[in-house]
Amino acid sequence: MPETPAPAQPRRRPGTATTSAATTPAAAVTRREPAGMLHSWDLSTGVDGPGTRFVTFLSGCPLRCQYCHNPDTRYMRDGRRVPVDEVVREAAKYVDFIEVSGGGATVSGGEPLLQPVFTGELLHRFKHELGLHTALDTSGYLGSRATGALLADTDLVLLDIKSWDRSLHRRLTAREVGPTLAFARRLADLGKEVWVRFVLVPGLTDGTENVEGVAAFTASLGNVSRVDVLPFHRLGAEKWRALGLEFTLADTPVPTDGQTAAARAVFAAHGLHAV
Repeated sequence: MPETPAPAQPRRRPGTATTSAATTPAAAVTRREPAGMLHSWDLSTGVDGPGTRFVTFLSGCPLRCQYCHNPDTRYMRDGRRVPVDEVVREAAKYVDFIEVSGGGATVSGGEPLLQPVFTGELLHRFKHELGLHTALDTSGYLGSRATGALLADTDLVLLDIKSWDRSLHRRLTAREVGPTLAFARRLADLGKEVWVRFVLVPGLTDGTENVEGVAAFTASLGNVSRVDVLPFHRLGAEKWRALGLEFTLADTPVPTDGQTAAARAVFAAHGLHAV
């Protein structure tokens, strides 16, 4: 797989694409148009990158986060297999609306790096065919699967750092934090713009040492332009129940405005733009 993408092509409308199955990075692996397991797509503003964005949610995730608000994206088998063309055609309908807002396209999940070829193709075609700003929303746990070509087609990485405390991270997600931190350092070495996301859960992630650890690490990277301190919520609880899963944080309170502000202040003290 090439380490750099093909030169950018002029943006075209559906049916006149300049990208061919013989030249895209993903096609170099698959020898055919890639397809993947899609959960859904949506338009969002302000939460999945700058501006209004076409967000593609892929199915499948290796983490088991206790506060996950999309537990229905856990398994790839629960998604719908679609070709990349179908997703690109859908996104193309909204290009003018997206561009006015300074937005773009975000590939999210689940965990998009569980399907790196599909993700890479989406990012490549969103960027080079539709001319959109691109973002990858990931936990970083599978960051080693992100090729140089995939990252070259990514303008912004939305990176979730769940916890600095190793044992707490394992308890929260059933996985180690090490791969996420290694991916963060790799992105820093590349000078890739990153927004860090940190979910503030009272009684779990809000400990002083934990917040300070995430903040100090984030500040050490030098490529993080924004930190989103996201207050824990229970909006996904109904999905857990519908899936027959126990939502163990059902009795956990949402953080107060004061608690959220205090966490943001820790990041700001390290010179980071925290919102």
